[in-house]
Amino acid sequence: MTNNLTNQQKKDWAKLLFIQEGMTFQDIAQKVGVSRITVGRWAEKENWEMLRAAVTSTREEQIRHLYMQIAQINKAISESDTKYATPAQADTINKLSAAIAKMEGDFGIADIIGVSKKFLTWLRARNPEKAIDISSEFDEFIKTQLK
Repeated sequence: MTNNLTNQQKKDWAKLLFIQEGMTFQDIAQKVGVSRITVGRWAEKENWEMLRAAVTSTREEQIRHLYMQIAQINKAISESDTKYATPAQADTINKLSAAIAKMEGDFGIADIIGVSKKFLTWLRARNPEKAIDISSEFDEFIKTQLK
């Protein structure tokens, strides 16, 4: 199968495997039918690592990581002799909590568009005419948010 693919198709497939599947260069090279060095060159030239971080680093995932950090600090506190947070730990928990609150409260235009699409899909199945009316209202709302 890989013999029928162009180099561009192989590169695109390799990129997809790296970004979405998290495969190693060696595994990608074997699957796509190129050398590991070739995959490495493609990844470096097109900065696949940054693309993977951008794709996998959703707001929800970032918030989850922040909660995990707080949990780790709380575990360290509970395992300490004093059972109380040090000033540095308390400050870190405070900063992480503030970051969580900000991220949970921020809604970008992508979030608004995503929710509106899901809502309109849901509404279309129940009341197509109303979905058309509301769709134009969503469009207007999104335009005002872009200004």
